[in-house]
Amino acid sequence: MRLSILDQAPITKGNQSAAALKKAEELAILGDELGYHRMWMAEHHGSRHYASSAPEVTAAHLAAKTKNIRLGTGGVMMMHYSPLKLAEVFKTLSALSPGRIDFGVGRAPGGDNYAIYALSEGRQPMYNNMYEKFDTTLQLINDETPEDPLYNKTAATPNRVVLPQAWMLGSTGNSAIQAGRRGVGYSFAQFFNGEMTRDILNAYKQCFQPSAFMEKPQINVSYMVTTAETKEEAEFEARPQDIWRLLFRRGQLSVVLTPEEARDYPLTEMDRMMIQENRKIHLVGDVKEVATRLQEEQEYYGFDEAMICSIPHSQEKRLNVYRLLARELL
Repeated sequence: MRLSILDQAPITKGNQSAAALKKAEELAILGDELGYHRMWMAEHHGSRHYASSAPEVTAAHLAAKTKNIRLGTGGVMMMHYSPLKLAEVFKTLSALSPGRIDFGVGRAPGGDNYAIYALSEGRQPMYNNMYEKFDTTLQLINDETPEDPLYNKTAATPNRVVLPQAWMLGSTGNSAIQAGRRGVGYSFAQFFNGEMTRDILNAYKQCFQPSAFMEKPQINVSYMVTTAETKEEAEFEARPQDIWRLLFRRGQLSVVLTPEEARDYPLTEMDRMMIQENRKIHLVGDVKEVATRLQEEQEYYGFDEAMICSIPHSQEKRLNVYRLLARELL
């Protein structure tokens, strides 16, 4: 099983956004050394919790700091951008780091309504043309003339570059068939809601048609993971995320607590039940337990790659999650 990294440049309590981006750099360098296959930066707007608002810029920086690991977006939120600009950005990235760039796209906004309208300069956002926009972008990246008359009289430069891998993100299965028909990779965000099924992944595989971007189907699955040498330490480090998600589900946005604050946070019996329910999307345990769970899920669901998102409060604890998983699985 391949292991990869998903980073949101999280800003935990007491930390600053600029430091979160430097920590992403540290993680990319470590992942490269350990043999992780790829690292993607997420896209979040208008958030005090994540510093990853320009993942394509961060990916360019990380590519310059590493040697082998693939870099890209997981994903760039294409509703905010012109297909021409998307094609130009990712062709430039691929020209600078040939064979190491991933064009991962999402159909979500990556922010609240204030951010959405600010990004669209007050115009009505377009929500219903995402697949058509993706098609046009792929054509421009591949030096083809798009069918859309708005884009068929211009070229996306640089041209004749090594194609980036193209991926479509999903969290409910609605995009699986669409990704397969377009011959791109499919990335399922299991840590969003835990609704992955074999039917979803099999539908993608059955509909897959080889393309210039990918010869055969590829699936990666993103997991939220907190692990350590012992289960007790993992639970201690995981509790801030448990409480943050608990409050988020109640519409209460708050800073991620320190582990000590989270340990002392008063929880009702219902809260504890909800945290336990969230264990289907947040894998917590000692490293052998978590590694076994990932291997079992890969065997059951039939995906190719586990993409790990981990947000312990301490950067050293976070880096150690990736070290431990590499020790067990790579």
